[in-house]
Amino acid sequence: MYNLNTQEKIRNYILSSSDVIHDSVLLAPSIEKSIQAIVKCLKKGNKVVLFGNGGSAADAQHIAAEFISRFKINRKSLPAIDLNNNSSTITAISNDFSFDLVFSRQCESLISKGDVVIGISTSGNSLNVKKGINTSKKNGAITIGLLGNKGGSIKKCVDIPLIVNSTSTPHIQEVHRTIYHIICEIVEKELVESSRKK
Repeated sequence: MYNLNTQEKIRNYILSSSDVIHDSVLLAPSIEKSIQAIVKCLKKGNKVVLFGNGGSAADAQHIAAEFISRFKINRKSLPAIDLNNNSSTITAISNDFSFDLVFSRQCESLISKGDVVIGISTSGNSLNVKKGINTSKKNGAITIGLLGNKGGSIKKCVDIPLIVNSTSTPHIQEVHRTIYHIICEIVEKELVESSRKK
């Protein structure tokens, strides 16, 4: 049976989370810039590539699924790849080279000029994410960082940093999901409307 103290903890968590989400309205200009970059990329026949560690790996898979399947509208599949999904590739690179290269090694061959690459790191300091971003930029991709912790070292590497104003990993992840749901919804709508005009 939950007592009043437990209920108070629940309320405090929800209110704390909602405060961080509320603060994220300040990211609207950068979110819009990200949407524009993704729409331009997909209209040109390029792809979106995503990666992260742990919960951020799950978020990368989630975003890719929204693009490939659908978010809200039945429409043509959109090309998106998450680099966390192939355990053979991940363990081969980790074993033969280093876990620090698990994304950059894949980006070296998979990223083309005009692609959009989204690196997700709640700390902003994940070395393998940073290396993946840097390799992607060398290959001519537009890079977006879904970050926390004041952006860490990755904020200086990406073209568009989306930095959640929190040091709480759970709250950062909650806002990341809000941000990428916004991105998925508007990208999908714009591409569907654009295709109808043709």
